[in-house]
Amino acid sequence: MPDKIVKGGNGDKRLVMKVIITGGAGFIGINAARRYLARGDQVVILDNLSRAGTKANLDWLQRSGAVKFVQIDLRDGNAVELASRDWRDASLVLHLAGQVAVTTSVADPRSDFEINALGTLNVLEAMRRNKIAATLIYASTNKVYGNLDHVQIAQRATRYEYAEMPHGVNEDIGLDFHSPYGCSKGSADQYVRDYHRIFGLSTVVFRQSCIYGTRQFGMEDQGWIAWFLIAAELGLPLTIYGDGKQVRDVLFVDDLIDAYDAAVKKIDVARGRVYNIGGGPANSISILELIDHLGALSGKKPPCDHGAWRLGDQRIYVSDIRRARNDFDWQPRVPWRRGVETVRNWVLENRVECEAACKAIMKAKAS
Repeated sequence: MPDKIVKGGNGDKRLVMKVIITGGAGFIGINAARRYLARGDQVVILDNLSRAGTKANLDWLQRSGAVKFVQIDLRDGNAVELASRDWRDASLVLHLAGQVAVTTSVADPRSDFEINALGTLNVLEAMRRNKIAATLIYASTNKVYGNLDHVQIAQRATRYEYAEMPHGVNEDIGLDFHSPYGCSKGSADQYVRDYHRIFGLSTVVFRQSCIYGTRQFGMEDQGWIAWFLIAAELGLPLTIYGDGKQVRDVLFVDDLIDAYDAAVKKIDVARGRVYNIGGGPANSISILELIDHLGALSGKKPPCDHGAWRLGDQRIYVSDIRRARNDFDWQPRVPWRRGVETVRNWVLENRVECEAACKAIMKAKAS
């Protein structure tokens, strides 16, 4: 553990952390890294830069502070073990690297498995073999619960609602991996949990719902709030798959990073546990409701085409976040309307960069 002590803005003393972030050039990774850098922590980013936009993200981040970058593919177990020898004095490993879209997993299940499941196993094995004492927080997904077809839902004018779960889905509802993406992330989720039980690693699983925020260059199949905001501003075609009443609980990225910090602070309680991390019922929103809100913000409702339901699409998913609140005193602070306005303002201020990123992502998807 680092032995340098600094005083925070509120006067509290704390240890300077060394933080390892896999997938650190992605949307969540760079937002987390920037916060850690700003408060004086040492940050090491691992990424293979395969996703369009990650190189630009890394360049942006490197202007924010002295961040160490290691270009690595987590599917290479030998390379991961070699890199992990530099983690012995780390306090935290944020394992964010992964293939992130259901649609991509359906198109290429093997790559999805190797990136999500094998990549995670390589990280865990490297930590076990090299006796890394750092806490590992794994970014899992609500997709481990499957379609939740057995849960009764009600259909309203603009959204679906749970008929009998006012707090949302809790961690005990049962796993039901659906889609290759659900299988690969779910397998990794369980490996992370079990490496605490069997090998004593300090691990925490966050089953994250829809995370959104600034510097998110989203697309239809991942990062949908950012995609709708960027597409509406750039005049790009928008497609609603299904009826648009699909509901998700959305969480602003700053609130997610707060959750990482809160879990680390209460690691004696959180270690070995699984948490549903999202905006909760208060921040649940349907696609139709987002489109209406965009119309209210801009004065013009964006036109949308309609398509068939996509494989594995949950009609509603809302996280029950009470376990996180009870265990480490965390809950979201950014209401979804304020968060959406924050992202929209960022898009307006960075229109050229958003347009370039969208073109790069579309080109990559077409190839």
